[in-house]
Amino acid sequence: MPNVLHLDDDLLVVDKPAGLLSVPARGADRQDCLAARMQALHPDALIVHRLDAATSGLVLFARSLEMLRRMSLAFEQRTVGKEYVAVVEGHMAHDEGEIDLPLCEDAANRPRQIIDPVHGRRALTRYRVLARLGEGAEACTRVALKPVTGRAHQLRVHLLALGHPILGDPLYAPPASAACFTRMHLHATRIAFIHPRTRVPLQFESPVPF
Repeated sequence: MPNVLHLDDDLLVVDKPAGLLSVPARGADRQDCLAARMQALHPDALIVHRLDAATSGLVLFARSLEMLRRMSLAFEQRTVGKEYVAVVEGHMAHDEGEIDLPLCEDAANRPRQIIDPVHGRRALTRYRVLARLGEGAEACTRVALKPVTGRAHQLRVHLLALGHPILGDPLYAPPASAACFTRMHLHATRIAFIHPRTRVPLQFESPVPF
């Protein structure tokens, strides 16, 4: 069962393991998910946002429709702070920066997303290099990521666009590279927000497991 970091009458903060769906998908064999596991313990739990199955880390649940509405609005208004950590192929050139590239679905290769300046929706990611490791073919970069927008696969596609796919990414890393790792190296390590009822600022962190 995923680790619960916070539980009160209004909200749940849960640490999702890599490989677990956030919500059910099509097919009888894809019904096990974070939402179902939480609802088995707390039947009123309603998921506020999602992580890709391959991504681990912090997910927020509301415990009423009113709390779901309030926290969904907070995400829309970008008042929820989120930080991720990834390890990517190669050494990133700049210590920090922004990736401002519009994204849309690749209709011929769902669920992949692509950069599309004409039809894409704006997507903005801020990044900060934490460490550059290894040399040559073993070179990689540990990087902190702050998504300003919340598009599907945003961090994965933005890093790929810089020439630095996430290690172990089953969709966007080169197949031979992805096969070298048991999981994708992307983790939602921090979430911060104002509690919608008490108005107290809250922040939760999850250690990076790679």
